[in-house]
Amino acid sequence: MNDKLMRLAERREHLVTQAAVQRMALAQNIEPWRTPLALADQGLVALRFIKRHAWIAGGGFLLAALRPGLVWKWLPRSWVAWQIVYKLRDNWKP
Repeated sequence: MNDKLMRLAERREHLVTQAAVQRMALAQNIEPWRTPLALADQGLVALRFIKRHAWIAGGGFLLAALRPGLVWKWLPRSWVAWQIVYKLRDNWKP
């Protein structure tokens, strides 16, 4: 092997070792943030769900404000309908 290839191999070995050390240091520095970032991620998922289904929630709140007695009557029926729609939607493939 000529001198230039030897230097390149040594340089590559040094860089690979340096990258491994940096990965370990990064993993140690990020560890305390793992739980708060997971909670923030769950919060974002909840916000996206609310954003996508805001019309349903808005309708429910409007109904609850205008006719509170009807809410208790229709809540179980609505829940069953919701479950049926989502199961059908998951099973339906065009």
